[in-house]
Amino acid sequence: MAVTSGYGISAQAQGMPPFGSDTDVGFAAQIWSAMTEQRLAGADALYSMPYEGTDPHGMMLETYYSKATINGSTGDLVVKRNYGPVGVSAEQVLAAPAKHLGAITVMYRRDKGFDPETKNWFWVKFLPDGTVDKNPKGMRLAGQIAKGMDVGCIACHSGADGEDFIFGSNALK
Repeated sequence: MAVTSGYGISAQAQGMPPFGSDTDVGFAAQIWSAMTEQRLAGADALYSMPYEGTDPHGMMLETYYSKATINGSTGDLVVKRNYGPVGVSAEQVLAAPAKHLGAITVMYRRDKGFDPETKNWFWVKFLPDGTVDKNPKGMRLAGQIAKGMDVGCIACHSGADGEDFIFGSNALK
């Protein structure tokens, strides 16, 4: 499947959504496939000790750093499992992860030139079954989510230390 890039302002100028297009959702499906192959998602997913989180992700989290090859290009893959509700403990999550999993948020670094302003990250929020989540306005949360807005994935992660859009680690340059 050919994947086009360069959404941002040019996509908006052409009347295309800045994120959530069919192309974005198709690329997200390929990310989900790579995640299930690596056992980072799906029925055979591996689990680790969850740690305390906060909004917007979840009260307990698991984060995995990997690489994935999609359409012949290999990029960094950051997978965050988001658990809730408020007050859930690590022990409760470990005992029944499917019961507490609210979403899986992912960053995948695409080829240079995809979007240099965001260090070429592609963003997606999956529901536990692998479908792409939607915001309250019905926009699918895949691609350059909320780019140029005051809130959302890119606005929040632009404040991460090290200019890599990753909180908690500067390992990915």
